Amino acid sequence: MLRSLYSGVSGMRSFQTKMDVIANNIANVNTTGFKSGRVKFQDMLSQTVSNAQGPIEGGIGGINPQQIGLGVRVGSIDTIMTGGPLQPTNRDLDFAIEGEGFFVVEDGAGVKYYTRDGAFYTDHKGNLVNASGLKIMGYVQDPDTDPGDRSYDEIIPGEDEPELTLPEDDEDNLSALSIPIYLDDGGNIVEDPDEDTFELQEFSIDGTGKIVGVYSNGEESKRFLLGQVGMVKFQNPAGLEKTGNNNYRASNNSGHPQAGVAGGKGYGYVRQGFLEMSNVDLANEFTEMIVTSRAYQANSRSITTSDEMLQELINLKR
Repeated sequence: MLRSLYSGVSGMRSFQTKMDVIANNIANVNTTGFKSGRVKFQDMLSQTVSNAQGPIEGGIGGINPQQIGLGVRVGSIDTIMTGGPLQPTNRDLDFAIEGEGFFVVEDGAGVKYYTRDGAFYTDHKGNLVNASGLKIMGYVQDPDTDPGDRSYDEIIPGEDEPELTLPEDDEDNLSALSIPIYLDDGGNIVEDPDEDTFELQEFSIDGTGKIVGVYSNGEESKRFLLGQVGMVKFQNPAGLEKTGNNNYRASNNSGHPQAGVAGGKGYGYVRQGFLEMSNVDLANEFTEMIVTSRAYQANSRSITTSDEMLQELINLKR
């Protein structure tokens, strides 16, 4: 009977953990890019009362082992990395990933995180950032390249486009992206503008993440290729650790981040003007909540029943 008490306690503890995960899923039903969690249970060690016995030739048949289970435990808490539905926003700096890739963001200390939240903004200095102020990482032109090669004027899309440095599978070469307010005639960033300085008029980011800015000095306008949003993929994305603020970081079981761009093999495609919503299924979560509640009650009832049996045993002495 004492075993049943502890088995009931283990069940209640396990279902409390499951309820915590379910509640977190429901709380994040409208969180951009959120990936739901799932709890899986495993039985604990079993106490063997009698070992198995094989059949004896000319005698009795085989006998199965006799074991008493000692309860349940949480086997794993998985992150379900399936894609969520895409919600149209018609905003140029909103991006949803249709595939398995991740955007790369970096904090002020140089620590990189990975996110599916593609709601980007620009600060007053032109830095491309997310809602938490982390900088969006990507590819920029090789500094040894002639800045004039940034020009997008008289360029046929898809032919003779300005070259960007796209290192393979190396996130260390990603750079913070920005959309400068002022450029000179050659595409260099200008800190102290004058009458000849080109000022940003508008910019656009296409489905592959290429950032093109339109600049004017009052007499002429020019277009410049400013960079391209980078993406990474993992061999085991379910192994990533959640760090809050819709961000993840690599773990020992996620694999090394492999850098690339949208449209590349395994990176998925970027859909401009959309945001990926949470992949939480409310109908499933409410069903799991009911099952969890009833299972919790059943485990508590096994404890009270075992207590009543112990009480009857004690009463025998009277």
